[in-house]
Amino acid sequence: MTDATAEQWKVVVNDEEQYSIWAGGRESPPGWYEVGVHGTKDECLAHIDEVWTDMRPRSLRLRTTGEAEAR
Repeated sequence: MTDATAEQWKVVVNDEEQYSIWAGGRESPPGWYEVGVHGTKDECLAHIDEVWTDMRPRSLRLRTTGEAEAR
């Protein structure tokens, strides 16, 4: 594919606050939601690098924080 839509991407996130990119012209996969960032693959990946600073799933972060607060 060489048209412009094939080169456009979007940033998606799931309930565990894990990020990914998805082809801009396609519906987001089940369980993933658009965050409003669209652009080239490099632009989308740069956004993810900036905002996704803790790679642990949300449930693990909450469990770890809860354990630390209980001590």
